[in-house]
Amino acid sequence: MQQDEIQNLPAKLAGDFRSIEPHLRDLDKHLTLRSYVQGFTLSEDDKKVWQTLRANKVAMGFIRKNALPNITRWFTFVEQSHPELQEDNKPADAGKAKSQGANYNLALQDTDKGVVTRFLPEPSGYLHIGHAKAALLSDYFGHVAYKGQMRLRLDDTNPSKEKAEYQDAIVEDLALMGIKPDAMTYTSDYFDYLYDMCKKLIGMGMAYADDTDQETMRDERMHGRPSKRRERTVEENLRIFEEMKKGSEEGIANCIRAKMSVDNPNKAMRDPVIYRCNPNDAHHRTGTTWKMYPMYDFACPVVDSHEGITHALRSTEYTDRNPQYQWFLDTLGLRQVHMWDFSRLNFIKTFLSKRKLAKLVDNGNVWGWDDPRMPTVRGVRRRGMTVSALRDFIIRQGPSRNIVSMDWTTFWNANKKEIDPVAPRHTALLQDGLVKCTLTGADVPTGVTSEKRPKHAKNPEVGMKDVFFAPEVYLDQADAKSFKADEEITLMGWGNAFVREISSSDPIPSLKLELNLKGDFKATEKKVTWLAADGFKLVPAELWDFDYLITKDKLEEDDNVEDFLNPNTASMVTAWCDAGVGELKADDIIQLERRGFYRVDKGLNDWKEGEAGEKGPRVVLFNIPTGKGGK
Repeated sequence: MQQDEIQNLPAKLAGDFRSIEPHLRDLDKHLTLRSYVQGFTLSEDDKKVWQTLRANKVAMGFIRKNALPNITRWFTFVEQSHPELQEDNKPADAGKAKSQGANYNLALQDTDKGVVTRFLPEPSGYLHIGHAKAALLSDYFGHVAYKGQMRLRLDDTNPSKEKAEYQDAIVEDLALMGIKPDAMTYTSDYFDYLYDMCKKLIGMGMAYADDTDQETMRDERMHGRPSKRRERTVEENLRIFEEMKKGSEEGIANCIRAKMSVDNPNKAMRDPVIYRCNPNDAHHRTGTTWKMYPMYDFACPVVDSHEGITHALRSTEYTDRNPQYQWFLDTLGLRQVHMWDFSRLNFIKTFLSKRKLAKLVDNGNVWGWDDPRMPTVRGVRRRGMTVSALRDFIIRQGPSRNIVSMDWTTFWNANKKEIDPVAPRHTALLQDGLVKCTLTGADVPTGVTSEKRPKHAKNPEVGMKDVFFAPEVYLDQADAKSFKADEEITLMGWGNAFVREISSSDPIPSLKLELNLKGDFKATEKKVTWLAADGFKLVPAELWDFDYLITKDKLEEDDNVEDFLNPNTASMVTAWCDAGVGELKADDIIQLERRGFYRVDKGLNDWKEGEAGEKGPRVVLFNIPTGKGGK
């Protein structure tokens, strides 16, 4: 689009359905490879277009349906990155959320009677960023908005999948995010109570034992046909329930189903299973005491009510099961719990299924649950996401029910705003093809000298570093290849130089530069990084970069993960760095000039004896995305 077309967009986008559609499609095409309508920062044109679309119901219909994906991506990015545009979204009484721009004014019911929320993860894997949203929202409404309580309950009802390792990791990750539950419990704490509640349902004639095979049961539920066991007597059902408790052959063949409906249009209401046997796997807390375990859909409402939860927040994937939740409370005569559904976090080329993530770990496709390519809390932290930026990003999403698939641009852009003002600046040159340059001229030092320079030119509080100057310096091969004879270049942080001798060999082994420190750096096209060839020991480093784990924008539930795995998701080059890099330790975040931001995964002193192998100790650096190229 030309400048005049962009300026006329707001008027064109204010029309009705017929007139607006072609202009929306033009804008969607324009935004294909752009984060902003105009330039690289939020412009007045971006503001006007965003505000026009937001005020137009027809346009918002296209955006919510993701009918024009580039506009939806851009609109969401602007909305989340620039909350100052959303004045009418600011709630009147939620100060912390107010600054974030999300709408937290939900008008939750009965808050005057007290608010107790809960976070209910299953310890079958590490927390991913979807869990982080659920945890932070529950924490916000429990602690911040209503000055109530927030409880952590680990839903440990499936010993086949759960481990103490996952349980401990969940607790640690919550603490890392600054979430402090008022109480920590386990669903297994209530196994006796849940057993009694199930017996009560059976005694009321509202649950029955069923030994129908899984395939047949699935077919009957799909087509709304009753099970042949649905009319068993209460006595028979209670007897079989006790056999399930013993883990007998008859008991193992049965499950308990709630007697809700056979043909309800909502398939979640078609006699769901509420208890099943699992005598083979010992529970990580109760051992072999129990041979049968409650299902989540039964345990969740029953224990929520029993524990005093007043408001249960969960993602919209559970919306169809809300009537089921209410049925258990009503049928058993339990204390009511208010519910609120919020949209889960959805990112392109990312899946948040713990089952599928566990498969990647088990198959060795990734290094573990904390792999920097994984969408787990530990994964994005290891990639370089700060805790403050993670909290800020998720709180910005708010508890809206609107489902939007985002790219990773906004996520990492929020992080850049945190790290850019405080990350020390360092220098790295690729080891492959390193070029040694001899300096000439009156400005060349007679020997090695050093100066104290700020680690961050705009933030003196970051500290100082030693910069060495010598008659010979190293340059990157790629920079050397770009030079022309007698061209004036700038050695960043030192001054200008003329290229006087350059080899025609490939790769270039060496060259000569004539220093011209009086030269104007604004007049040069090429500003290059360099390191003194003497005065300090070059620090070896590995520079890692990562790509999406899958090639498909959205992985469906029945998709086979292996069919869409990206074969090349990690790359590494070796580099030499300045002396200051050798002092870094794990979790430090720096910027390598002209290369980007990096998190230190291992410093020189972080290696255990014998761990470094033949390469010896080196600094391992993971590239941190900044929002320009996604994840």
